[in-house]
Amino acid sequence: MISRQDVEHVARLARLALSDADLERMREQLNGILGYIDKLRALDTTGVEPTSHAVPLVNVMRDDATRPCLSPDEALANAPERSGQFFRVPKIIEE
Repeated sequence: MISRQDVEHVARLARLALSDADLERMREQLNGILGYIDKLRALDTTGVEPTSHAVPLVNVMRDDATRPCLSPDEALANAPERSGQFFRVPKIIEE
């Protein structure tokens, strides 16, 4: 069981300023979480394969395919400003 002093210690480590009501609420919530973990520990998991996800994941990414690149004129066609074959952008670093 989590004590109020434990919650105060964790709050101090996290640099949290908790009111008395918040400390009590956190104590109750942490006790509930630890109680649920105890229930899970009591379960017989013999023969259950470890998983990283509850449902199987499928990769939705397409395979990479080589395609021709845009020409500089095509790439810069919609640029608001250009300087030769480059995008012209506002200067953001001052000297």
